Amino acid sequence: MPTDDKATKSERDAAAKAVLDNMARLKAMRLAREAVSPPAPAKKKAATKSGKTSSGKTSSSKSTEKAQALAAWLADQRSGGRRT
Repeated sequence: MPTDDKATKSERDAAAKAVLDNMARLKAMRLAREAVSPPAPAKKKAATKSGKTSSGKTSSSKSTEKAQALAAWLADQRSGGRRT
């Protein structure tokens, strides 16, 4: 039985090394790509003095709508028998 433990450990180590090597390769590729063409700066949404966004809704009403939609969804999940 000890040889099975060694074999599974070496397989696990080889798989972990393969994952780490792949992550390092992908990171190097991403850094090289970003060095050639740096990412564009993030665009900020321009808000008017009244606090409205370009769609005409205030940012607080948008978050309120999302909160209400989430609350409705959670209530529906509870009524359906799903417990979180």
